[in-house]
Amino acid sequence: MICEDAYQYQQLHGQKDHMMTMMMMDLSTSSTISPSSSPKSPSHNNDEEERLEVVNLSGMALQSLPNPSLNLANICKLDLSNNHIKKIPESLTARLLNLIALDIHSNQIKALPNSIGCLSKLKILNVSGNFLVSLPKTIQNCRSLEELNANFNELTRLPDNIGLELTNLRKLCVNSNKLISLPNSITYLTSLRVLDARLNCLMILPEDLENLINLEILNVSQNFQYLSVLPSSIGLLLNLLELDISYNKITVLPESIGCMRRLRKLSAEGNPLVSPPVEVVEQSLQAVREYLSQKMNGKLVNIAAKKKTWGFRKLVKYGTFNGRSRAWTREEREGLIMPEYRPIDILASTKFPVMCSPRRLFSPRTYFSR
Repeated sequence: MICEDAYQYQQLHGQKDHMMTMMMMDLSTSSTISPSSSPKSPSHNNDEEERLEVVNLSGMALQSLPNPSLNLANICKLDLSNNHIKKIPESLTARLLNLIALDIHSNQIKALPNSIGCLSKLKILNVSGNFLVSLPKTIQNCRSLEELNANFNELTRLPDNIGLELTNLRKLCVNSNKLISLPNSITYLTSLRVLDARLNCLMILPEDLENLINLEILNVSQNFQYLSVLPSSIGLLLNLLELDISYNKITVLPESIGCMRRLRKLSAEGNPLVSPPVEVVEQSLQAVREYLSQKMNGKLVNIAAKKKTWGFRKLVKYGTFNGRSRAWTREEREGLIMPEYRPIDILASTKFPVMCSPRRLFSPRTYFSR
């Protein structure tokens, strides 16, 4: 019986390994692509062209990677998402020379292999939903990278030089981590279109944000009690379309935001804003833009006057006052002064001590006769 059970166990696992190997060999919507970039004759291309595979092993409850029989250099897309993988072997990554897209999201990976820097053709990398504390410095060697998704990890910092080499990066998503700051080198990502750093512990943003000339979407919301100041350079992101700074600790919006003419959406709720006032922010983006522009040019007099009369207009609207004015008497204009007011020069009169005697001041007849 024990021998039979062992045989069945071995047979089942052998079938499983064989199935995964077969899937890795030819599971794909693959197309025939020649890896050669040098011009050659059509017949020579047909002789040497190789088949690049799209391998999908998503959701197979894998704890480790099978040893494939095919050439790893033939894989262009590899999906290992939604498994229980804890480690990516260094040797495996180093042989994926033609890999364009790597998806390993929703696993249990704590560190990426340093050999990931060998993936010179990699354009899309999704490592979200793991336990990554940091990204390897070698990731900056992936110079073809266009999209990096590292959401829902435990990142406390990004590589210092990440922006110096990844000049083709168009989308950087690092939300739901523990980032305290973004590296200054991130301002060198001149191709960046989307920067999502919400739900972190950001206390400050880089100063030279104006270098992100192609940035269209910036989300630094929900850093809660940490982020309290925005750099003035944020208003120099002239191509920005959406800005989300909601649920932070920001009290003042930079005046330069008034210059962002292409901005279509501003989310600033959940902040203790003082400038512009909350009532201005609640009106519209255009109201915020006008407020900040006038503040920048020193022309906030009219806005201040409107704010001063706001309460009176509300009282008129709800029937507390009818809004009509009347001619006040001189005494009313001077602060509702009593008719028995006497000028200050009476202090020099000899009658002053008598008038100020306690008997006269506290006499009921004197009090009720006024």
